[in-house]
Amino acid sequence: MPPAPLTVTQLTAQIKGVVEESFPDVWVSGEVSNFARPASGHCYFTLKDEHAQIRAVMWRGASSRLKFDLADGLEITCHGRLDLYAPRGSYQLVIDEAQPQGVGALELALRQLKEKLAAEGLFDADRKRPLPPFPKRVGFVTSPTGAAIHDFLQVARRRYSGVHVLVIPTRVQGEGAAAEIADAIKLAGRVRPALDVLVVGRGGGS
Repeated sequence: MPPAPLTVTQLTAQIKGVVEESFPDVWVSGEVSNFARPASGHCYFTLKDEHAQIRAVMWRGASSRLKFDLADGLEITCHGRLDLYAPRGSYQLVIDEAQPQGVGALELALRQLKEKLAAEGLFDADRKRPLPPFPKRVGFVTSPTGAAIHDFLQVARRRYSGVHVLVIPTRVQGEGAAAEIADAIKLAGRVRPALDVLVVGRGGGS
């Protein structure tokens, strides 16, 4: 007597369990194709190489954190998990992080960010404020222990001894640094009397 057959639902559920338990945390590299981003903000595309392809999705929350724009033909390395959609019996890669590949990856991200900010009008001439010829109150957002602060203060004292420099300490590299720098800039905007100039800097030639 043969064993009782599984229903399609039961078989798919077992496959789903095996797939998702085996690939909960995976890095994959490939080329983006068939890219689509509907009004929902979610990103749908195919990740492929010479011999295979896999469907991929990046939900709106994850895609909003990208520092570059996904597009067909772009080579990326991404992190995510494998998910099986039972009603269709198909699997896809659910991506939570991605970065462009290649030597020009950083240049690409910076160029796309610049284009995005320019499209928002943030570089328009009417947004720019003239710099005072002799600022008296200067804010400096930087690491309190880095080389930048010592060099900055030394040059400021040598060239213009009457300037008052207010150091606003923050991390300038590593995870979480971007958010801390943004908070420090907001804090500088609340300083009274108001600062004439705000400088954000770090050492190491950056």
